[in-house]
Amino acid sequence: MKRLRAGIFTTWCWTGCAVSTVFWGTVSILGSLVSGTGKLQHYCMRRWSKDNLWLSRARVEIEGIENIDRTRPQILVANHSGLHDILSLAAFLPIQFRWIAKKSLFRIPFMGWHMRRSGYIPIDRENPREAAKTIIQAAEEIRGGVSAIAFPEGTRSRTGELGEFRSGAFALALRTGVPLVPITLDGSSRVIVPGTLQVTPGVTIRIRIGAPIDLSGYARGEKHRLMEDVFQIMSDSLAELRSRRRPAEEAHDPVFCWITAAGGRAGPDRY
Repeated sequence: MKRLRAGIFTTWCWTGCAVSTVFWGTVSILGSLVSGTGKLQHYCMRRWSKDNLWLSRARVEIEGIENIDRTRPQILVANHSGLHDILSLAAFLPIQFRWIAKKSLFRIPFMGWHMRRSGYIPIDRENPREAAKTIIQAAEEIRGGVSAIAFPEGTRSRTGELGEFRSGAFALALRTGVPLVPITLDGSSRVIVPGTLQVTPGVTIRIRIGAPIDLSGYARGEKHRLMEDVFQIMSDSLAELRSRRRPAEEAHDPVFCWITAAGGRAGPDRY
């Protein structure tokens, strides 16, 4: 019965996600024909994200909002272990921003179309020359007042551990000279079970927004030193966020209890 209930809930989540993606993607694309500021597209992304957080019954705890500067551009970098990292940041960061994402994502129907019309920044990781051109172009946009966010690991961590950083976001940050803000998330990897589509309700996603890093202390060629410093900051933050996990905290969610029928004694890996 647990597998059946888990399947029902997972089907509910992915069906709702598909409907929400088509709806908000269509609104975003049509809206971009009459609005060139990106505000409508950002609103659609925020609503899509909140829809999917609600569908999966994920809860978000966030701290450090005061480190987001609403008056000047910043580059934000965050660790990445699941779809819900994107949803949580889009739903709760209090600024309009552009995603820096791998080029292949821009080919996905509705979501990719929305990304192109919203001015997101595609990075072609298979073509270093094109990637360098994109970084130069993105630097001009950011200097012009646009904040951007990237996942420097380049791909999702399947274990939730912090993966090796790629240099693109740090090269961009040093080229622009705007403050770089490290963001650490914990919990996303537990919402969708790695290697499956199964969704676990009631997971708490914790976000810590770190203090902005003044890049005036780094030379243009010191991206590797910057990467090491940011990696250490995020590694320490991840360990601290994980220490806050409460035993069987998903069991406080009634849908989780319905799936497990265990009165709060089973964990999400025991469906």
